[in-house]
Amino acid sequence: MTTPSWDLSIAYRGLDDSKIEQDIELIEQCIELLHLHVEKRDTVIAMQNAIQTSEAAGTLLGTIHTFANCHASVDATHTEAKQLLGRVAKLNSEMSQAFSPYEDTLVHADVDFITKVLDHTSPDVAGQGFAIESSRKLAATRLSVAEEQLLAAMEVDGRDAWGRLYDNLTGSLKLSLQLEGEEEELGFSQAASLLYGSEFDKQEPAWRAVQQAMETHQESFASILNALAGWRLTENKKRSKICDVHFLAPSLHGSRIVPETLDTMMATAKANRSVGQKAGLLMAKVHGLGEMKPWNHLAAMPPLGDAESKVYPFDEAIDVIKTAFAEVNPEMAQFVDLMVENGWIDAAPAPNKRLGAYCTKFAATRSPLVFMTWSGSRSDLMTLAHELGHAFHNWVMRDMPLCQTRYPMTLAETASIFAENIVRDHLLKQAETRDEKLEMLWEELSSSLALMINIPVRFEFEKAFYEQREKGELTAKQLCDLMEKTWKAWYGEAMSEADPYFWASKLHFSISQVSFYNYPYLFGYLFSKGVYAQREVKGERFYSDYVALLRDTGSMMAEDVVAKHLGMDLTEADFWQQSIDMVSAQIDEFERLLNQED
Repeated sequence: MTTPSWDLSIAYRGLDDSKIEQDIELIEQCIELLHLHVEKRDTVIAMQNAIQTSEAAGTLLGTIHTFANCHASVDATHTEAKQLLGRVAKLNSEMSQAFSPYEDTLVHADVDFITKVLDHTSPDVAGQGFAIESSRKLAATRLSVAEEQLLAAMEVDGRDAWGRLYDNLTGSLKLSLQLEGEEEELGFSQAASLLYGSEFDKQEPAWRAVQQAMETHQESFASILNALAGWRLTENKKRSKICDVHFLAPSLHGSRIVPETLDTMMATAKANRSVGQKAGLLMAKVHGLGEMKPWNHLAAMPPLGDAESKVYPFDEAIDVIKTAFAEVNPEMAQFVDLMVENGWIDAAPAPNKRLGAYCTKFAATRSPLVFMTWSGSRSDLMTLAHELGHAFHNWVMRDMPLCQTRYPMTLAETASIFAENIVRDHLLKQAETRDEKLEMLWEELSSSLALMINIPVRFEFEKAFYEQREKGELTAKQLCDLMEKTWKAWYGEAMSEADPYFWASKLHFSISQVSFYNYPYLFGYLFSKGVYAQREVKGERFYSDYVALLRDTGSMMAEDVVAKHLGMDLTEADFWQQSIDMVSAQIDEFERLLNQED
C-alpha cells in the first residue's frame, strides 16, 4: 500500500461536476422558500417546514464546503477550490440571514409553541430539542433580526476573510532550510512536519526557517490576530445590551461547559504543571540535553544506543491501528478497513499541502475523511490513530439526525485521544525489551508535555491577548513578548528558550469561526483518560457503553455526559486530578525504566 490520497467521488466527481451547480441551485431555492414564508413563522407548520428546509440546505452546503476544502487542503494554491469556498461562504451567510427570523422566534417563543414544533415525524425536526434549548440560552444577548442578518452578511468579507488570508499565506509559503552550507526549499507544512519526525539534524534548521518566515510576515500575522480579536470584542459589546458578554462566553457556549468547569480544569492543570515539566526533562535526558528545545519538543524519540528510530510505512501503521482497535471490539478494526478501502484518508506529502491534520465528513453521505501529511514517524502513527478516532466518532452517529451529531470540541477530543491510548497501550504490551517499553512510554511523555503544558500556554496567551486587545491593537513584538512570558511560566526548567512566533505559526490562533481553539484539547485528553479507565472496569460491557457515550455527545452538555456515563462532576478538581495521576504514574514508570540498567 502506498501512502494514500483521497477519493472524494462519493460526493462529486470533481470541482467541475455539474451536480455541484445543481446542488447550489437547490440551496438557493431553499433560501427563497425561507424568505417567502417568513411572515408565517409564528405558526407551527411554517416553523417545522423552515427547519426541514434549513437542514436540507445545510446538508448540501456542508457537503460542498467539505469537498472544496479537501481540495484546498491538498493544494493551497488551488484557485477553483478557493473560489468555490468563497461561494459557499456567501451562500452560508445568506442561509443564516434567511433563517435568522425563524431562529429569533424559536429563541423567544413560549415552551408550548416549542413543544408543538418538535412534535413531528421527521427526525430532522423532532431531534432539534437540544439545539433549540442551546439557542434559547443566548436570548439575552441576541440582537434584533435585522442586526443578526447584517452581522452574518458582513462576516464573509470581514471576519472570515482574515482566516482565509492566513490559510492562503501559510499554504503558499516557501521556506529555505540551511543544511551544512546547502539550501533545501520546502513548503510550510513540509517544514513543520519535520518537527514531528526523526530527522533530528533537520529540526533546528526547519524551526529556524519557520521563525524566519514568521518574522518576515509578522505584520500580516499580527494584523490577522488583531482583526479577528477586534471583531469578536466589538460583536460582544454590541450583544451586551442586557448582560455583559465576556470574550470567553462564546467559546464556553460552543464547548458546552460552564465557566466553573474551565476554571477548575485550568487551576488543577496549573497546580500539576510539574508533571508535564518532568516529562519534558526526561525527554531532554534521552536527547542528551539538559532541557528541551522549541525545535525538538514535538519530535520522535531519539534512538537508544545504536538503534535507529522506527519508520512506519503507511500500511504497517494501518495494521498496528487495526490490531489495537480490534482489542476493544472487531467493529473498530473493520471501520479502519472501511476508511482505507473507500479512499477516505489523504496522507501523501505534497508541496502545497496545508499544515496540520484533521477529520471532517460529507454531511450528505456521513462519510468521514482524514487529512494529514505522512512522514512515517511514531508521532505520525499516533496522529493517524487520533484522526481515525474522530472518524469513528462520526461513523457511530451516522444513523442519527444531523442536528444531533454536532458535538462540541471538548467532547470531540474524547474519541480521538481514546484512540491514541488504545494504540499506545497495544504497542506497550507488545514491547519485550526495556528500550521498546521506553519508546512506547515516550508517546505518553510527549502527549503530557504537549497537552498539559503547551495547550495551557496557548490558552493563557490567548486569554491575556484578549485582555490587552480590549485596550488596543498589539504589535508583533508585543505578541512575541507575551508568548515568551507565557511559554516560560509553564515550561519552567523543562524549556527555557521560548517559541516567540508560536502565535503566528500555529493555525489555531487564526481560525476565524472559533476562538480559544486550545483548552478543549486538554479537556479531551484528561476526560478520555477517565473514559479509558472504564475499559478494564466494565470489561465486555465497555464497548457498547463507549458507543452510547459518543452518541450522546451531540445532544447534551459536557457536564451531563460525564454525570450520566461516569457519575462524576466536572466542576470538582477530583475529576481532573484522577486523570493527571494516571499520566503521572506512566511518567514515573518511564523514569524508572530509563534509570534501570539493561
